[in-house]
Amino acid sequence: MSTTQSSEAPSPAAAEEEATPEPAEASESSPAEETPAETAGEQAAKGPRTYREHRIGIVVPCHNEETQIGRVIETMPDFVDKIIIINDTSTDGTHDVVVGYQEHDDRVVLIDHEINQGVGGAIASGYKWARDNDIDIAVVMAGDGQMDPAELPRLLDPVVEGRVDYSKANRLLSGQAYRKIPKVRYFGNSVLSLLTKIASGYWHIADSQTGYTAINKRALKQIDWDRMYKRYGQPNDLLVRLNVYNFRVCDIPMEPVYNVGERSGIKIRRVLFTISWLLLSRFFWRLKEKYIIRDFHPLVFFYLLSFVMFAVSSVFTVRFGMLWYQQKQVPEITFMVLMFSVTMGLMSAFFAMMFDMESNRDLRG
Repeated sequence: MSTTQSSEAPSPAAAEEEATPEPAEASESSPAEETPAETAGEQAAKGPRTYREHRIGIVVPCHNEETQIGRVIETMPDFVDKIIIINDTSTDGTHDVVVGYQEHDDRVVLIDHEINQGVGGAIASGYKWARDNDIDIAVVMAGDGQMDPAELPRLLDPVVEGRVDYSKANRLLSGQAYRKIPKVRYFGNSVLSLLTKIASGYWHIADSQTGYTAINKRALKQIDWDRMYKRYGQPNDLLVRLNVYNFRVCDIPMEPVYNVGERSGIKIRRVLFTISWLLLSRFFWRLKEKYIIRDFHPLVFFYLLSFVMFAVSSVFTVRFGMLWYQQKQVPEITFMVLMFSVTMGLMSAFFAMMFDMESNRDLRG
């Protein structure tokens, strides 16, 4: 089990009290002096920063982002109360850069992973810190600067207003998505988004791979973050888990941001198959947890029938090919059975999806 170390910038309030001399009495005729900028210690004394009376914590997973992480911290809005940097065993100067910012910004919290846990593991560490430190809404922003802090209010408002428990950016709704997003990543994201709809039950959600998300305190406390998938499929896994607990989710259209100095280490072909397998296993887990254990729903019978019919179809597809090759003509009875099994499988699957969609209609934001 990996260990982590966290640190916060020390409050300089006490040091300021000792070092600052008593101000001289101001003469009534003397002009008013300019109010000095608020120090980190003075802000800390006032209490937490808030956005519409909610404490906001920004979870920033990063690995080798020494050239980007400074810009992420510097552009963070003033209403953000904590910037939780998770340094996932970076081998460059990421740690030192963050420590340098801690000296001037009391909001910065640094968590160092001693063992690499992947982006999902880094996010889970940040979520647990936010949960344990009374953060009302935790927002995930990547450490490579691809997420625009100016969009934060649009992401936060549905959660603050209680309309949803979890909001996420959707870059695919933008008219610029196909032009801005690299074509291979655009295609891979579209495929995974379709599979995630089926696996998670959130049929109104797309752009499943976006990492720009906001989650409220209730969901932070409900989800078991130690069981969360720790690699690139973390957003997909989280959507499935949120659905099991009937949390409301919404998409927020946002412009994609690329070519800001980010470096992607993602191998699309590899993660496409890895996440597809993850989604298949999570799909069956969701059916069991939500529609059998917690509250039975007959859609499981339709899904079961569809799987049986597709299995029968596979057998008769092989038989059809062999007989056609041997007899040099179409085996009519085998062909009829094949068409029947395929039709029944598709109809059963469509009925199950329709029931699933209807069952989750109230979870739309």
